[in-house]
Amino acid sequence: MATAAGLVLTLTIGQATADRAQWMGEGRFGIMVHYLIGPQGETPEERTAAFNATVNGFDLDGFMAQVESMGADWLIFTIGQNTNYYCSPNAYLDARVPGHTSERDLLLEIARACEERGIRLIAYLPSETEAPAADLKQAFGWNPGDQSEFQRRYTQFVAEYGERLGDLMDGWWFDGCYTWDVFPNSTYDWPLWFEAARAGNPDRIVCFNDGAFCIGNVAPVTPLEDYHAGEVHFLWDGRVALDHERPPVTWMPDGPFIDGVRVHALLPIYSTFEGGRPYVYSDWQLFKWVDAFRAAGGAVTLNLPVDDAGHIGDEAVAQVVRLRDHLGG
Repeated sequence: MATAAGLVLTLTIGQATADRAQWMGEGRFGIMVHYLIGPQGETPEERTAAFNATVNGFDLDGFMAQVESMGADWLIFTIGQNTNYYCSPNAYLDARVPGHTSERDLLLEIARACEERGIRLIAYLPSETEAPAADLKQAFGWNPGDQSEFQRRYTQFVAEYGERLGDLMDGWWFDGCYTWDVFPNSTYDWPLWFEAARAGNPDRIVCFNDGAFCIGNVAPVTPLEDYHAGEVHFLWDGRVALDHERPPVTWMPDGPFIDGVRVHALLPIYSTFEGGRPYVYSDWQLFKWVDAFRAAGGAVTLNLPVDDAGHIGDEAVAQVVRLRDHLGG
């Protein structure tokens, strides 16, 4: 319904059977960064070398100092998406198609650094390989006609990360779980996925993103997931002056669960999920939405821009620090 505070979407409460994501509801907020490197080069060898050089240049200390300064309770970090490269070695993939993972285990380094600081780590991967190179598709058994073999192989790739990181990894955020012809989400072998996702840590939280939350379809992809991916593209058209106090579009749950899945929203600030000019909000707009969403029972993650060296944009960091202070931490 439309109100003076903006467009309010009321969600249906469900019953949680196993609330692994309780810590999300008890925390203040999390942050996410899309660290995705598409290396240049004429040959596979040149691209692999360029990729390793970039990952080796990631400033872990500087990155973690920024993360810690913002007071986030969790971090969602990308291993890879559709660039053909992953910033952490993987024994399953490396044995079949070498050269697509980094020599440096950046994911493990970040996991250890998060543990030292009391920050939970959620790893990001797509649940599909529509865009990657032909050799990756072949290795994973990608077949738009029948994705059963792909799921069997790809979940082994997922499980390798989980088994190796164990308790250092607290969750997964899987992207690309759409209702599309080449891999309908109705054909997912859910027991297979969840067994792989929780390899090495049975308490690991898991979600699958179908991109529908941002358009008001808030039903979980599967009731087996622990929290909503919650991809919200924008509160309203934020491409205006920062001091403009127009009320945001407010996504308001009426409790902490939808069909037993914990409510969670992921909002880009100083960034965007669809390309183009980043969405920027005034403190008034952002804090108003975060306060309302958390008060209604939802958990919030903010997606921030990051460069190849691991530096998060200064303006974004500064605003999240102000949010931290606003929330009293």
